[in-house]
Amino acid sequence: MEVVNTALPEVKIILPKRVGDVRGFFSEVWNSRDFAAVDINAAFVQDNHIRNPHKRTLRGLHYQIGPAAQGKLLRVTQGAIFDVAVDIRRGSPTFGRHADAVLSADNWYQLWVPAGFAHGYCTLEDDTEVQYKVTTFYSPEHDRGIAWDDPDLRINWPVTGDTALLSERDKKHPRLSEQHDLFEYSS
Repeated sequence: MEVVNTALPEVKIILPKRVGDVRGFFSEVWNSRDFAAVDINAAFVQDNHIRNPHKRTLRGLHYQIGPAAQGKLLRVTQGAIFDVAVDIRRGSPTFGRHADAVLSADNWYQLWVPAGFAHGYCTLEDDTEVQYKVTTFYSPEHDRGIAWDDPDLRINWPVTGDTALLSERDKKHPRLSEQHDLFEYSS
């Protein structure tokens, strides 16, 4: 496994090894010892699988607060996404900044997004499937979001408000500057 740093030190791109032959390939996508060796100590409690039938589907920017704050390990098993993590820890030297990466079934990248970061993605192909592990269970009462198109975040999404396919919920999230439920940075 190879680890690539992003624009945010805590957010990592993981490149699992793939071993293949005429039958296809084998890849170990999660191994607690290997991840601990690169300072990703996560105890996952839930796996999620999302199918996005249409290109330009945008989900996010989402996070959970308090005791339900989630770390996420994401990968794409079909298609491709433009994936984004935003630092929402008040007092952090990178508060309000983001890291982005293209994850695809072809490049086999995974993205580690720790608690304290909002997360979202936009599909780059039709029929894109995303799978991700989380460190705490989904909790509707702790679920929050930030406007995906907040101009202060300066995210260069591959869609505009006219072309993005959004849920009604994701259309209504406040800007980061209007959000009260955030995290506090501790060094």
